[in-house]
Amino acid sequence: MTTGDFYDYSELLEEHEKEIVLRVREFMAREVAPIANEAWTNARFPHQLIPELAKLDIAGLAYRGARSLLTGFVVLEMNRVDPSMGTFFGVHNGLAMGSIDRLGSEEQRERWLPPMAAMEKIGAFALTEPEGGSDVAAGLRTTARREGDVWVLNGAKRWIGNATFADLIVVWAKDEADGQVKGFVVEKGTPGFAATKIENKIALRTVQNADITLTNCLVPETNRLQKANGFRDTGTILRQTRGGVAWQAVGCMTGAYELALEYAGTREQFGRPIAGFQLVQDLLVRMLGNVTCSLGMVVRLAQLQDAGVYKDEHSAMAKAFCTARMREAVGWAREILGGNGIVLDYDVGRFVADSEAIYSYEGTREINTLIVGRAITGTSAFV
Repeated sequence: MTTGDFYDYSELLEEHEKEIVLRVREFMAREVAPIANEAWTNARFPHQLIPELAKLDIAGLAYRGARSLLTGFVVLEMNRVDPSMGTFFGVHNGLAMGSIDRLGSEEQRERWLPPMAAMEKIGAFALTEPEGGSDVAAGLRTTARREGDVWVLNGAKRWIGNATFADLIVVWAKDEADGQVKGFVVEKGTPGFAATKIENKIALRTVQNADITLTNCLVPETNRLQKANGFRDTGTILRQTRGGVAWQAVGCMTGAYELALEYAGTREQFGRPIAGFQLVQDLLVRMLGNVTCSLGMVVRLAQLQDAGVYKDEHSAMAKAFCTARMREAVGWAREILGGNGIVLDYDVGRFVADSEAIYSYEGTREINTLIVGRAITGTSAFV
């Protein structure tokens, strides 16, 4: 289904699943590709595309029983064209909807998931803090204090995607009473909640990341995620979404590889296309190797997820490995394009920049490496 799928992993999809993936591919080519560079340049999100994206009926696929293999290929297709759009969707569909689906009560799921699946309400996920990244599990500073049937939230969050316009923001805060991390759904317009767009990014510029401040923000008990009673519960969400980020990385490097391959066939030097040069073919094959081994890893991860036997270290390995291979691959694509690789006109420069954010978020390579290291040695190397 894609030039980059050298071993035909997409053949593992069932026919109706292939149709869904194809619809996503056509949407990305028709609606997103023509405006991706302009939106990226202006750091402006194309809100007009949300109703059209909603028509694909792909939000909440996992919560309606779809296989992880299908949701993974959907993620790949989105990021193959625009990692910014892929990240927007991942925050809404994976982090926000995932938190409500896994950790909300049945009433909360019925209240919020249908409008989110229809993309009538957009979600965000607020965990990272200005002074807390990799150490956020122990160092969370945002607090929650219960007063009757209301919780009072105070603190700050940073790098929160979609937060400037999201309708529902899942905020993680430490309960002052028991010291446990709990989740709260803060609705748009709640007094005491403020989101300020982060400017001057060099990656995922279309994504509207924000600094959030919570100043005596009042959230009813009915908006507290009833099954989120400690950071271990938060971790179950990250386990799932780190696998999704690995699929994002595969999509990003696949897009860069396919662009470089096409360019090599048309760009002429010394009187012939550069695709016929040995050193260019070497770079193309290296890129394809990175794509192929990474795609194989996330396909197997999806199978483990569907079987219900995957663990934190499985997602961590995929996230660490695939994002590192992505970083190499997009760099080789830029190398093939030469000077044209640093201008947006040829798209590859956008993939190079966006890969830097994908490489870092949802757990750095170092942290995910230590998660795997702990699993294989039985000894924690965390500070």
